[in-house]
Amino acid sequence: MDLQQLTAQIRDFARARDWERYHTPKNLVMAMSVEMAELVEHFQWLTPEEAQAIAADPARRVPVEEEMADVLIYMLRLADVLSVDVEAAIADKMIKNARKYPAPER
Repeated sequence: MDLQQLTAQIRDFARARDWERYHTPKNLVMAMSVEMAELVEHFQWLTPEEAQAIAADPARRVPVEEEMADVLIYMLRLADVLSVDVEAAIADKMIKNARKYPAPER
């Protein structure tokens, strides 16, 4: 599934539940912030090694995946509401990042 399909699926989900009236940019950013905080909780106080070990532990990985999905759902919904082309925005930002942080020559 590509980003456009995913965005349409998220839009349809919200529309079917009459949530569009609540999906203002402010509300979506606030909701995304809450979901990001819930994601952070899974890593709070862990060492780098303990945090990396989550990848190999399904009991800990699945809840992390769910929070990551929540964050991305809200981000895509926000982009949809604001008519932001996420793919273009990322491509532009990667170009700026490459200029700002050039890779060292080898």
